[in-house]
Amino acid sequence: MSVLDTIDYEALTAEELVAQVVDGAAKGSVCLTSSFQTEDMVALHMLLKHLPDVPVIFLETGYHFAEVIAYRDRMAKEWNLNLVNALPTTTVKEFEGQFGILNIVNPTACCQARKVEPLMRSLEPFDWWFTGLRREQSPTRANLKKVEDHKTPTGKHMKKVSVLADWDWARVTAYAERVGIPQLELYARGYTSIGCEPCTAIPEVGADARSGRWGGKKLECGIHTFSEKS
Repeated sequence: MSVLDTIDYEALTAEELVAQVVDGAAKGSVCLTSSFQTEDMVALHMLLKHLPDVPVIFLETGYHFAEVIAYRDRMAKEWNLNLVNALPTTTVKEFEGQFGILNIVNPTACCQARKVEPLMRSLEPFDWWFTGLRREQSPTRANLKKVEDHKTPTGKHMKKVSVLADWDWARVTAYAERVGIPQLELYARGYTSIGCEPCTAIPEVGADARSGRWGGKKLECGIHTFSEKS
């Protein structure tokens, strides 16, 4: 048993959690997945203080808003990020040639092919997977723990670290403003949870942040539910 197995992670602040994990994890064993939304940028900002070259995995589905790609490229340059664009096995043209517009007829299958599979493949070299997930985001994340044991489809065991699990949106934005993290411009247009453009809409007033995803038919693409909790 390592020292990291004895820590009460729920009792730690976000900054303490980052420091504890990075200090105890093996070199090269930590990564962060990022959609370049504000939560992810805050988690990344904390992580970069300890690991300036941490791999930042972005799921390049081919269906993103142009604004997201521009923001990703801007921040990768300004922050000198070790950006890893996780790619599906087919281009959008090849994919649609085989399956049609799958994001309309079967969005779950589309997410599986263009998000879940590339992510699981990209996570294989790592033991610690950092995210910007928060309990407040949706009912599917209400019981999220700061550190969870996960197993990928290949059987690999890893720790999933959601450093902002207990933060609300006000705290996220306050941190981003305090340290000067630029905000993705889509927020100003009313978007609150931003994924692939065809499957992302502005939610109704009062609805949870992720209710504008997939036409309200589901709340998760699968990348945070497909890896098995172990």
